[in-house]
This record gives sequence, structure tokens and C-alpha cells, in this order.
Amino acid sequence: MDIQRKKGLLDVCVLAVLRRGPSYGYKIIGEVSSCIEVSESTLYPILKRLETNGYVTTDTQEHGGRIRRYFYITDAGQERIDAFLDEWDEVKRIYAFIKGEEV
Repeated sequence: MDIQRKKGLLDVCVLAVLRRGPSYGYKIIGEVSSCIEVSESTLYPILKRLETNGYVTTDTQEHGGRIRRYFYITDAGQERIDAFLDEWDEVKRIYAFIKGEEV
């Protein structure tokens, strides 16, 4: 898959995981990997970008004697998911056009 297209999809997939509830890196990787491959080296820059854009916030909590960073979706993050879903109809039309199907 094209790297730029995958990047955009991964952003929304991470937000979709966080919509279910707060989560941390390793758990997010496990959930996202069920539909699209993601590694730690890919996930953490995505999380940083999402935080910078105001789509997620973070908090640290102790877990098993270690500090764990949790990520939470913001209202702007939910709006990003909604915008992606709204755009999907256009993507389906383009896909049909490329396949040669009637649009």
C-alpha cells in the first residue's frame, strides 16, 4: 500500500482504538494490527502527530511498578474520524471509476 495512504489510514485506526477507551502503545499496536500492520517505530510518531494536532491527549499512570503513558481521544479526534467516514463515499466512487465500474 502507498505509504501516504497508509499513514492517513493508520491515524484514523489509532483514533478508532482510542474511541473505545484510553489505551497505551503496546495495546494500541495489538488492536490496530488486527486490520493493518503497525510497529512501535511507526506508532509512536503517529501518536505524537495526533497529540500535536489536538486529536489525543496523554496521561501517565503507574502500572505494575512502571510508568505507562495512556492516550485519550479528544473531541477533535472524534471529529477527524467523522470527517474520514464522510470522505469515504468519495473514495468509493473513485475506486469504482478506477475499476471501470459505472459511477
